[in-house]
Amino acid sequence: MRARSEIPFHPRSDCQGTFWLTWIPTYSDLFIWGRVGLKIGRSKLDSDFPASCFHYGPERTPISSRSLSNRFPSPVRSVIGCEGPFALVLLVLFALATSSHTVSAQTLPPVPVPPENPITPEKAVLGKILFWDEQLSSDDTVACGTCHLPENSGTDPRVAIHPGLDALFGNADDVFGTQGVVRRNSSGVAIVDPIFGTSPQVTGRSAPSAFQSLFAPNIFWDGRAGDIFVDPLSPTTVLIPNGGALESQAILPILSSVEMAKDGRTWAEVTAKLAGIVPLAIATDLPGDIVSALAANPIYPDLFNAAFGTPTITPSRIAFAIATYERTLVADQTPFDQFVAGDLAALSPAQQTGLNFFTVSPCSICHPAPLFTGDRFKNIGLRDPAEDLGREGATGASGDRAEFKVPSLRGAGLKTRFMHTGQITSVNDAVLFYDPAQFHFPTNLDVAIPIAVPALILPDLVDFIENGLTDPRLAARAPPFDRPTLTSELGAPESVPTLAPLWLCGLAVGLTALGLHFR
Repeated sequence: MRARSEIPFHPRSDCQGTFWLTWIPTYSDLFIWGRVGLKIGRSKLDSDFPASCFHYGPERTPISSRSLSNRFPSPVRSVIGCEGPFALVLLVLFALATSSHTVSAQTLPPVPVPPENPITPEKAVLGKILFWDEQLSSDDTVACGTCHLPENSGTDPRVAIHPGLDALFGNADDVFGTQGVVRRNSSGVAIVDPIFGTSPQVTGRSAPSAFQSLFAPNIFWDGRAGDIFVDPLSPTTVLIPNGGALESQAILPILSSVEMAKDGRTWAEVTAKLAGIVPLAIATDLPGDIVSALAANPIYPDLFNAAFGTPTITPSRIAFAIATYERTLVADQTPFDQFVAGDLAALSPAQQTGLNFFTVSPCSICHPAPLFTGDRFKNIGLRDPAEDLGREGATGASGDRAEFKVPSLRGAGLKTRFMHTGQITSVNDAVLFYDPAQFHFPTNLDVAIPIAVPALILPDLVDFIENGLTDPRLAARAPPFDRPTLTSELGAPESVPTLAPLWLCGLAVGLTALGLHFR
């Protein structure tokens, strides 16, 4: 027979009746949250009042009513009131009474660097130039950085809508994706796309952060860019056997006919174009390291020679350079990082309350510190799995259906879109999405869903995520997150300087005068 201990609490003045903390020992349905060894079972309804199941320590020793009561300071007990679900209110109280030392050693680890692609200054600055050069796209309108701005934590702030699976705009399966290029045929001539017409195409998922993937073994929402990097020109040749996810990801958008390319674009076309253009010719406000690099090596062959020892431009070298640059983008100067390094004033009291709750809540299962992601794939029940198979599309495994990569919470305060659909627009709403009152599609739903956050703790939790996990250098565009201004941001096209011989330029002018136009 189950034992019960009841501890009276003083309710808030706006609550009616008497409230009791009820502890019912049980050994089923346990979750482990935090390092303190607290085990809390799922909420159960006991007659007219909610109850929570508590165990403490690996031996499943029940917490006595006296010891449990002593864990909670009286000011905290006095504000329990009518918050719920009750199990998580108790969890909040435990978090508030728990010392912050549980995260004291959780500093960011060194960025993993594959030995096949060591970081060098020459390679990093080449990658930076490539990342921000709109000329890397077929029509000079999209750079890698167009969709991954540091001031938006490496995501895209623009509003762009994909109609979803039914290809119809304006209904429930629409996705807030990221804007790519106007559809063009293999000759580079603009054509009418069956969905987007003559407007820029839009991706079927929102842009994940490019700055939070440095530690990940798989990249993209579905993880299709794995850590084995093969030569794009020789698929049987493995260039990086482990740790090459950034390299694998870097090359895919360049040939995507939605994101950066015309139909059927080839690597030969990409490398030939780079060899014949002035780097960042249509960008302005170039950062100092780029200015210095271009002063010493004003064309791409020279930049590749400085980085790799020969001027040859290859897709694998493009990937190596971009990945190297991305590995320098470590946002490790957040208030949280300063706090765990010993500056206890770096987080405000409210943010520390949010951190304490976060540490022992289910949130930390999928978003563990210090990365604030486990780099795993979860189905949170956001959409009908039929709309987007997610991870299953990359693995073919039905158990991965509608699972998507868990993003890092670092820098979340700078984002304007959340989830792979981009349908949520604030940290507050993202937290509330997990509430039991919200509908979650049940197919393959993760067992941690739903998660209730009491209204009492919600503002502090949001404050911690929005501000405590944001590196101020991102919004300030301070090194290493400084960048050029892109032509697409100015809203006006500019002519593109090339290295073409003058006679060819004259021929083009003459043909144009005769009424012949080439694009």
